[in-house]
Amino acid sequence: MTLYYSLVFLLLMAEMVLFMLLIVPMPYSLKRKMFTFLSESPLIARLQYGLKITFIFILILFVDSVNRVYRVQMEVSSFTHGNERASVVGTERLEVQARKFYSQRNMYLCGFTLFLSLILNRTYIFILDILRLEDEVKRMKGDPDALKSKDSERLDNAAGAGDIGRLKKELSKKDRDIEALKKQMEGLSREYNRMGDQVSPQDEAPKKDR
Repeated sequence: MTLYYSLVFLLLMAEMVLFMLLIVPMPYSLKRKMFTFLSESPLIARLQYGLKITFIFILILFVDSVNRVYRVQMEVSSFTHGNERASVVGTERLEVQARKFYSQRNMYLCGFTLFLSLILNRTYIFILDILRLEDEVKRMKGDPDALKSKDSERLDNAAGAGDIGRLKKELSKKDRDIEALKKQMEGLSREYNRMGDQVSPQDEAPKKDR
């Protein structure tokens, strides 16, 4: 196995370990802290950027391996069904079969690495959504431990990527504006009542003098 395919194999093993860490059961608070760190750490962000470039090269290797498998398969078919069947030397046929095996191995290796990267990405986003929804459910139930915290806000920001996240942010902003208007109206109402109470005794005083 060449060096770059060995690196692809190591990356596949790392993805498998990371997937197991994502799905292993753990306490809610520990999981929230871990995913908050993953979503906010600048080191993890740079690592994700580097992995995106790496997966582009793996995609190129996958396309090349598919092309090699196709060419070797055509060569094997010509040996099997062509007119040269009787003149094929045994060692040459073994060499073609070996190249077919290595080409298929490289194709499966790159393909599974790319496929598992997509699974990891979707699993990570789903877990962020689940943590955010669990925070919202606990806050609706009045759990004091589930008050709005920086970790929850970070999870909201991490899970709020894309158009859906943008709409959710706009909706939450409008809700905060409505709450601010309600508080302002309550303050104006209290001030109006206080002013009314101060004016009423002054109006009653001249009536008593009469």
